[in-house]
This record gives sequence, structure tokens and C-alpha cells, in this order.
Amino acid sequence: MGKKNSTESTVPDTDTYLQGLLVTNPLQEPIFRRAIHALDLPPGSRGLDVGCGIGLQALLLAEAVGPGGHVTGIDISPEFLVYARDIAEKAGISDQISFQEGDMNNLPFDDDTFDWVWSANCAGYAPGERLSLLKELVRVVKPGGSVIILAWSSQQLLPGYPLLEAHLNATSSGILPFVEGAAPELHFPRMMGWFRSAGMEDVNVRTFAGDACAPLSGEMRDALAALIEMRWVDVEDELSEGDWAEFQRLCLAESPEFILDLSDYYAFFTYSMFRGRVVG
Repeated sequence: MGKKNSTESTVPDTDTYLQGLLVTNPLQEPIFRRAIHALDLPPGSRGLDVGCGIGLQALLLAEAVGPGGHVTGIDISPEFLVYARDIAEKAGISDQISFQEGDMNNLPFDDDTFDWVWSANCAGYAPGERLSLLKELVRVVKPGGSVIILAWSSQQLLPGYPLLEAHLNATSSGILPFVEGAAPELHFPRMMGWFRSAGMEDVNVRTFAGDACAPLSGEMRDALAALIEMRWVDVEDELSEGDWAEFQRLCLAESPEFILDLSDYYAFFTYSMFRGRVVG
């Protein structure tokens, strides 16, 4: 999935990207709910949502810690934060959530401020030097608290076409946020090493899977169509002529052979969640 926060806003069209977050949320929310439930966050605890985007996960986190707890969301995009505040107000939990603009590489909080830090679809994709970012997240967490990073880790969206999907995943768009030639230790699945280098203990990882199968509801069909559109962008120049023809036939919503219309359609995707304990 796309990045929500970095040292600069990298979203070229905020309205389009925001709409994508909303449309694909039915795919992601069940996974986020299961992940948050598995964390067993302390009731009444105070946490930070780094790269909170439009606040969808902040609401789930606030629900998990209960009315005595509090969640602070931080994002570099002021446009997203306007939307996030509106969502929290409509949900009736504005007193449990606050949002502010800021850079995750230079958090505007004192040391030992939070009981835990959460980041979904953000810190795991961060460009540049990972260790300094993780140390900054650790800095604002109290001893004994947790740093939690969750990110998209795999998918199978084109059942029956594994070679085409492999070729699409190898394009510049499909391989994001990584780039060709990046050091292996800088890839997200190697995050346990980052956590340990940042001084955390009891580091662990869990994988959560989501799936969808025919018949698809209108909401789920829209979510999967948006996901396919977001995953593989401007891929024509990197595909063979045959692959490009197959992509147009199978992956464009206006195609009469759009893959989501298969009567036996099935897809799955995974998120991986890394967690480490901050030592005193």
C-alpha cells in the first residue's frame, strides 16, 4: 500500500489518494482490528499513531484503549489531518483522539511521553536510514512500552495468472517502496534486525491475512478495483507487449474480461506486524 508520511509530502493528488484510502478501507480494517486486538493494549494507555493519515486506525486504537485512554495522531499532511479530525468528531470520540502535524523523523514530543507507538503503512516504508527513525520512535516511548510497525507484505490479486502478477510486482510501481539495488537489510521483512539495533527487546512478528472471494459485494469489488489500480501504476513501459495486453484485459475495470468479474474469483493479501519492547 502507499506511504502516508515522509520527510516530504509525496502524494501528487491528495484528493485522489484520500479517496483511495477510503475505498480500500473495507479490505484493511478487518486486518487492523485483528492486529490491534492481538496487541492487547493496556486499557487507559496513551499511544501515538505515526503517519495517521485520515485517522482510520486512530479510531480503532482509541476504541481498544477505552475511554480512559488517549491516542495522538501525527502526519505530515495537513489535508489528511483536517479529514481525520472530522472523522473523529463524527464518531463522537474527539476527547479520546487528538491530531497534529509533524514529521516522524523529528517528533514534537518529549522523551518517554507515550505507552506505545503504532505506525501502519508508514514507518515500514520510510525512505532513508531506518535506524535513526526507529530510535526516534523509541525516544518518545516509556520504558517497558512498545513500538509497533505494520505494513503490507504480500498479495495475490490475479488468480490463475501468477507469471503476469510476478512481472507486475517487479515493475517500479509494483516493487515500491523498495528500489532496485537496495540493500537486503533495508527491506521491510528484515525489520526485526532494525528493532534490535534500536535497542529494543522481546522483538517479534506476526502476519495477518485478508481475503476476498466471489460473489463480491459492491463495496468489496470497488475496494479491490482501487487496490489493483494503486498497486500497478504506469507499468506499460516495463512490461512486454504480451504482458501489457494481458494487463489491459484483466486489470482495467472497463474491460469486459475484468478479473474481478470471474465467478470463481479469489484473492488474498497479508500484513506483517513487528513489535519490540523499549528498555529503560
